[in-house]
Amino acid sequence: GCLELVKRQLFRVGEDWYFLFVLGVLMALISFMMDLIVFRLYEAHRWLYQEVGDYLVLKYLSWTIYPVAMAAFSTGFSQSITPHSGGSGIPELKTILTGVVLEEYLAIKNFGAKVVGLTCTLACGSTIFLGKVGPFVHLSAMAAAYLGKMRTSVTREYEDKFKQNEMLVAAQAVGVATVFGAPISGVLFSIEVMSSHFAVRDYWRGFFAATCGAFMFRLLAVFNSEQETIAAIFKSDLKIDFPFDLPETFFFMILGAICGAIACAYLFCQRWLLAAVRENRLTGRLLATDKPLYSALVVLLLASITFPPGLGQLMASRLSMKEHLISLFDNRTWGVLAQNASVPPAVPGDLRRLWQEWSHPSATIFGTLAFFLLMK
Repeated sequence: GCLELVKRQLFRVGEDWYFLFVLGVLMALISFMMDLIVFRLYEAHRWLYQEVGDYLVLKYLSWTIYPVAMAAFSTGFSQSITPHSGGSGIPELKTILTGVVLEEYLAIKNFGAKVVGLTCTLACGSTIFLGKVGPFVHLSAMAAAYLGKMRTSVTREYEDKFKQNEMLVAAQAVGVATVFGAPISGVLFSIEVMSSHFAVRDYWRGFFAATCGAFMFRLLAVFNSEQETIAAIFKSDLKIDFPFDLPETFFFMILGAICGAIACAYLFCQRWLLAAVRENRLTGRLLATDKPLYSALVVLLLASITFPPGLGQLMASRLSMKEHLISLFDNRTWGVLAQNASVPPAVPGDLRRLWQEWSHPSATIFGTLAFFLLMK
């Protein structure tokens, strides 16, 4: 009767609005909960580091053991569930969109392993400078694939490969949107990065799903009292009447060219380093037989480098990933602020004082920033 009519209207394969809405809201909830758990874990690590006092050995142990344990658990847990949960998953997704069938890459057990592994990895803080955009795009694609299976099991209608690819394209936009709260960036990412062919009809699907996810992600921040209203994650403080000087555009062009050259050099060095690691007998054996131990050793090295009383004091290592970005968006002149002797010491949680982490008596602000770029 009436219920059957409503069911047929809602679950027709050609009508995707409910599916895209659920996908956006679901990934927003997962992204927000992941950020919340990572924040709590990182604050616990920061508290432990501060509570051990001025004993240098205890400080070193508290700084290194925590990220080493997190990284080892992340790798071990993910590998024990499924080996397909490692990495960002973006190359595999691009391969799937070209029509190649990759088994288990979109399985639900892979989803659970990646959520736990990514949460533990992000909880390591700025010791390992990794983000969640790539893995979260993979998570969104896995959620879309699972929701698609649920829909076909309820409607008992066949969903062809073309329809599945449409949902995966929308899921990629959702993955970016629920990390940064930027739906347009998500759609551009799915068009320019992930797809060799992008159908025009996929625009509205991706934008609708990304908008639902971004709106819910920022709405949850308001419900959790993190924000007073829906706002950007990383705010800029430019003057409305005079945002930038005209000659600055020339330096923006130079900056773009420099960043492009650095990106090419970075990719070349990364490819060379990965080849060297695989060809080395010791590291190659660890990668093949004991990945948790390999991850623990790498994180131990990075944690030793970023130890605050050591080299870490020249790269603001006590800041989290989010605090790094917030401080770098500060448009105040740090050199002038550093010359002001009456500036009070930084208070934990005071975002206006984050610049003080970049100030060191034996180096200039430009020196610490350059060293940070080189090490990261």
